[in-house]
Amino acid sequence: MGGMMKKYLAELIGTATLVLVGCGAVTIGGYGADMPLGVVPIALAFGLAVMAMAYCIGPVSGCHINPAVTVAMVAAGRMETGTAIGYIVAQVIGGIIGALILMVLLSGKASGYDIAAGGLGQNGWGTGYLGDYGLTAAILTEIIATFLFTAVILGVTQEKGGGGNVAGLIIGLTLFVLHLPFIQITGLSVNPARSFGPALFVGGTALTQVWLFIVMPLVGAAIAGILFRTKVLSSS
Repeated sequence: MGGMMKKYLAELIGTATLVLVGCGAVTIGGYGADMPLGVVPIALAFGLAVMAMAYCIGPVSGCHINPAVTVAMVAAGRMETGTAIGYIVAQVIGGIIGALILMVLLSGKASGYDIAAGGLGQNGWGTGYLGDYGLTAAILTEIIATFLFTAVILGVTQEKGGGGNVAGLIIGLTLFVLHLPFIQITGLSVNPARSFGPALFVGGTALTQVWLFIVMPLVGAAIAGILFRTKVLSSS
């Protein structure tokens, strides 16, 4: 298998794992129905999944497993656009596969599972969704949280002053921490592939709202990348 295909496959597997484990904690684990106490186990599921994949596929692809991370890398001048497109396609496919596997597992429940009612751990906002926050709060949450997440990633992966062998741990813990204040607003996406996969199968409101979780994380990521490219946040 060619070098680039290995990278794309790694991104696909990593993103599928993130969606399956993180959204699986919400649905199969049942923690999504146990708010606010469910915030910690859900945050741990997403954070530890990212950390595990960082050490598993990081040496192959860099473990972006998130279109926002890839956009941040391009904006920071660390990745070519052509390569980034392949990464993003692989990530979106991975998100869909992860959500599909989760849906199949949930459908095996003896008492049945109503996806329209129980969902697949999809993101959202508004009345009836977690803390009932509005559109403005959702937009700000996804831009700010993604900016912080990708800024940390760019910081710990830079050649001078980076995190070295503990970079994966730092990134995973950052995603964990970001869930604590923000999950009640949007479910915390910071990852268009993580949002698109579940929304595709749930449909309805989840699908009509998914635009926000595609656009806003990319905005936050681009800002972080530009600040590193212009040496505002870079150590070199």
